[in-house]
Amino acid sequence: MNQLDKKRIVELRGAGQKLRATVHIGKDGLDATLVDEIARQLKKTRLVKVKLLPSYEKDRMIAGHELADATSSVLIEVRGRTVVLAKE
Repeated sequence: MNQLDKKRIVELRGAGQKLRATVHIGKDGLDATLVDEIARQLKKTRLVKVKLLPSYEKDRMIAGHELADATSSVLIEVRGRTVVLAKE
């Protein structure tokens, strides 16, 4: 996982607020297909917003860190049920 400086993280948080969630994770949880899709989107756009649906029962912070590790990206923010990931 890459480390970003604080200024860059703040910039990416601002950019992430303007995005719509393009991946939704529900009761089936994280599987290889979702991880591949998120990695593909990160490669294309460098910033992805993921929505964790209420049926997703895991802890949101743990899910954010698992997604970041699985996609070799940086966890920018977990706010409510939304996770923002970036690839630098």
